[in-house]
Formats: sequence, C-alpha cells, structure tokens
Amino acid sequence: MAAEATTPDAVDLHETLTTVSPDEARDLLVDLVSIPSPSGEERKAAQRLVAFFEAHGREAWLDAIGNVRAPADDAVLLTSHVDTVPGDIPVRVEDGVLWGRGSVDATGPLAAMAVVAVETGVSFVGVVGEEKDSRGAHHLVADREPPEALVNGEPSGWDGLTLGYRGILGGRYGVQTEGQHTSRPSPNAIEQAMAWWRRVQEAFAPDDESEGAEADAGSTFEQVTTKPVSFDGGVTDDGLATNASMEVQLRVPPSKTVDEVRETAEAQLEAGSLSWVDELPPAMQSPRTPVARAFRVAIRQLGGDPRLLRKTGTSDVNVYTGAWDVPMATYGPGDSSLDHAPDERLPLAEYDRSIAVLATVCERLID
Repeated sequence: MAAEATTPDAVDLHETLTTVSPDEARDLLVDLVSIPSPSGEERKAAQRLVAFFEAHGREAWLDAIGNVRAPADDAVLLTSHVDTVPGDIPVRVEDGVLWGRGSVDATGPLAAMAVVAVETGVSFVGVVGEEKDSRGAHHLVADREPPEALVNGEPSGWDGLTLGYRGILGGRYGVQTEGQHTSRPSPNAIEQAMAWWRRVQEAFAPDDESEGAEADAGSTFEQVTTKPVSFDGGVTDDGLATNASMEVQLRVPPSKTVDEVRETAEAQLEAGSLSWVDELPPAMQSPRTPVARAFRVAIRQLGGDPRLLRKTGTSDVNVYTGAWDVPMATYGPGDSSLDHAPDERLPLAEYDRSIAVLATVCERLID
C-alpha cells in the first residue's frame, strides 16, 4: 500500500493558507452542479476541482481511476463523491436556493469540503463511482495509508451528523426447468424463483415482538430488509426450457454481519443457483470519537442543536470503515430526502453554514 504524498508539506501549507470568499465558494458549487457528472462521466467536474485547488496554491491531480487527489495534512481527510445519478434538472438559483442534479447528493458536500481543505490545509479526495460500485473509494483504500481521521461527504443537514449506515449484500439468482405445458401442476422456473424469494423474505421478517419495537423506534435501521431489483423469466427460444433470474439486495444492520445474512439467504435455496456480486459491511461509529465531539461543538457554536443520524442505505463510508480503523463520520449540507429526486435543491445559506462547521471541525482536529 503506497503512502499518500503530502505535497507541499503540512507545515508549509498551514503557513500559506488562503481564504476562499463566500462568493467564490458559491461559484464553485454552482459550476460543479452545472457540469453533468453521472457515474462514469466525472472527468470534467473533476478537472474543475483540480483547477480550484491549483488556483489556491495546492497541488492536485487525477489518479489512475479518476479520483481528485489533493493531499496535505492527514490529521483529517475530507472526501466526497464527484459522481451523481442521471437526471437533467435545470440549474438555477431562485430565492437563495440552488436547483440542480447533485446539489444535495453530493456536490454540495463535495464543494464545501474542497473549500475547507483549501482554508485549513487538510487532505482532500473527490472519489468517482459512488453511485454505482464505489470504485473510487475502493481504489483509495488500496492506494494510500489511512489518515488520522476521516469525514465523508453526504447530506446530513448543516446541524446533523451521520454515524451509522447499514451494509449491503447484492446477489443474482438463476434457475431453469424443463419445458412443460402450463396446465401441469409442477412448478416451473418462474414459480421456483418466486418461492425462493418468499422464503428469503420470511426468514428475515421481524417477529411480533421486534416488529413492535421497530414501530416504536420508527426506523428500519436495525432490520435486514430485502428488495428485488430486477426479474426476468420465460420460455427459452428453443421452447425446451423455462428460465428465471433475479437481482436482489439485502440491507445489513450493524447487529448482523454480511456473512450471517448470506448464509441465511443461501439456506433458503431448494433449486437454482445464487451468486453474490456486491457486499459492504455495516458502518457504525461512536458518538464519543474525537470527530463526533468536534462536530457537536462546532454545530453548537453556530447556534444549532446537533442531530445524530443513522441511515438505512450505504455510502463510501462503509468502504472506509471496512478498511481503516480511524474515527470517522459523514457530514454535508442538504436534505437527504431529496437524494436522486426530481426537485433536488440546496439552500445556499445552509451550504455557507456547513463550510463554517467543517472549518471549525478541521481546526479542532488539527490542533
């Protein structure tokens, strides 16, 4: 594993830090949101980030996979993803609100982190592919040593801090049966696939007692949830067989391991085959780490009441948690209910405030 270079060294960076004006910080955000960057097409947005760092005297470059690398003081690594999901939302600013794809997920957090990295001299990486396969994060953990602390960029609201994500297990199921007349009672491949999925759902269904507790908690965070992603089936072209295939996802809470969930799903097989194509462990951080404490202090200093969050999905922080044993948390401006939404938008005042929070956090962690 190669150590991340710190060029120029951290001492020199702290002596030559530059201030980013509020107007320039907003211009960076609007520019990045205006550059389409769906997964696999991040290069133009990444080059805009490189230009921003170079304009402020920081060395930055695109690595072999397309990540934006701007190493500096590894007391903190700020990282968020450059890519967005597809979707053309006309970019505009109305009444102090920026509309556009990625404004929330996660170009807002990404731009805020770039600004704070320049102002405080900490390390920065903009990763690619988070919305697809987290290839940028996987490359990062294989290519550099862990930092002392990490902040991952995803929307939490300026006064929120995300400490937990469920893991994910993605699989493909396939089965084939001999061709038969539809009047016969024996199950064909489509029925066998449906039956396997029903058994999986039943295996992970909460019992009455835990279901009641879950209802009280108002959250699915502690449950395994099962979701079919795609289904295809029918008689083969030669008419001699029936095929069925499914893509499925199972979300893994911190109370379970990916291996435990995998074993349970495999135990429901009575026919066909199952292969696993995607897995990330759950991620859960203590609210008492130096990172979490620094955020609580910073949010209170700006007049907020810190909210500690757990999310039912996954993010790149699951990759970092699985590879690096360092304190970390996820933070960024924006309402996460607008992730991937057709009305995705970010109040610029919230973006400004998140920069102030991040800067305070980094300054505390550097000291």
